[in-house]
Amino acid sequence: MARTGGGLLNHGIVAVPLSYLWWAANVLLVLAWAPMMAVFRLATRRRDPGRRRMGRLMMNAGVAALRINPFWDFRAIAEVRPDAARPCLFVSNHRSLADVYLLALLPWEMKFLSKVSVFRIPVLGWEMSLAGFIPVERGDRASGRQAVEQMRERFLEKSSVVVFPEGTRSADGALGPFREGAFRLAIDLGVDVVPLAISGTETALPKHSLILRKTAATVEVLRPVSTAGLSAADAPALAERVRREMAAALHVPLRPA
Repeated sequence: MARTGGGLLNHGIVAVPLSYLWWAANVLLVLAWAPMMAVFRLATRRRDPGRRRMGRLMMNAGVAALRINPFWDFRAIAEVRPDAARPCLFVSNHRSLADVYLLALLPWEMKFLSKVSVFRIPVLGWEMSLAGFIPVERGDRASGRQAVEQMRERFLEKSSVVVFPEGTRSADGALGPFREGAFRLAIDLGVDVVPLAISGTETALPKHSLILRKTAATVEVLRPVSTAGLSAADAPALAERVRREMAAALHVPLRPA
């Protein structure tokens, strides 16, 4: 369960300058990571064609940013541990931009889907591409199909992928309907689905704001759901099963379609 509070850290006279200092530190981390990623990619190109080590290195930048963040107490609850040698489809609810920092705490390498506009950010977009992350344009069907094909490639390269199947952030905490494309792909490739339940990040970084708030948040890894024996026709039922398990773990209602 998320906790808030924070005393002085939630007062604007303290929160505003500290927040902007932290964002500036993020920029410095991105710049510092660039030469490391370039050298690491050259050193691992042949033995790591799926860029799994690159993906983990990119996630470690998020972990480093968390370590210097005075506002956030983020934890990963990973009592269930999927086989790291096998690719998984990680499925998460989406509450805030802070979600990606929280997910970076998980011990498994995974490829993120992100908006095309983020890939256009200098240096950061190059690093994301180098790590094998996948661009997608919301509302563009052609971009969506291309993203699914890139997900297929990542799975075949033995990398895991994380998606937010609601397609957008939840404003009230209720879990919206899940898009089925990623579930259909998981069934096609025989990839297990691992639900992730995020709680608390909506107060860590409110939408349309860069000002951080003192918050404790968690991501809980739920039991993997096997796709063995399923067909494409079972994708809607699989998506709904995962959605209900996540809602139960989060103690939130399901939003009707």
